[in-house]
Amino acid sequence: MPICVRGGIPVANNRNPGDCVRAALAMQAWMQHWAREKMVRGEPTWEIRLGIHSGPVVAGVIGKNKFAYDIWGDTVNLAARMESSGEPGKVNISGTTYELVKDHFRCTYRGKIEAKNKGEVAMYFVEEAKN
Repeated sequence: MPICVRGGIPVANNRNPGDCVRAALAMQAWMQHWAREKMVRGEPTWEIRLGIHSGPVVAGVIGKNKFAYDIWGDTVNLAARMESSGEPGKVNISGTTYELVKDHFRCTYRGKIEAKNKGEVAMYFVEEAKN
């Protein structure tokens, strides 16, 4: 099940893309640590894929009896494609997000990859934060 991490809601700022990437890297680091502990005990593990895309969204409260705050739109759909086109243990970002964070993170260009219902999309794996 995809997990959606949102940045810049309700007020956007120029730190949001980097904050999302840092959160994704922290999630991956925690998962790797957790997996090592489980493997030592001979217990099963699993990995996660994370995908990030940046852009505008529509947000609001939905429901009649049970209310939920949700976001939707093309940005959300493309973020889901970043996740599904990624690899376990990796943070996959779109070219749009890369342009916003490239000065702060070391990334590997993956090329333009076919994304369901989106055509070819430039994708990058985030390797680490630059110091």
